Amino acid sequence: MLACALACARALAPSLDALVLGPLKARSLGVAVTRTQAVAFLVATSATVAAVMLAGSVGFVGLVVPHLLRLAGFSAHRALLPLAALAGGTLVVVADTLARTAAAPLEFPVGALTALVGVPMLLFLLTRSR
Repeated sequence: MLACALACARALAPSLDALVLGPLKARSLGVAVTRTQAVAFLVATSATVAAVMLAGSVGFVGLVVPHLLRLAGFSAHRALLPLAALAGGTLVVVADTLARTAAAPLEFPVGALTALVGVPMLLFLLTRSR
């Protein structure tokens, strides 16, 4: 399921890049705006459901990492997709390592540590968009 979502997202990348410019500009570039938005929403929803279903609360990382990368300046979707996969994996490995070693021999849940990064980031994004 995740591989299918990634393939669909890669195919949508040029249209999504055009949509960043705004719906009128994207439409003038030949993008079917309503259709592209609907497909992107469906793919994103399916990928989120699959990630959380497979990984539990750690799948929350997949919601936050792309936004962190956009804030860091990576806006082209062709670069953002593979970078998000690598950065998300790196974040989970770092969180897991910290969860295992921070209070050894006790072990913190890795989901708690990823939430320490994810929740403030999500709140920042919600307050910034208003």
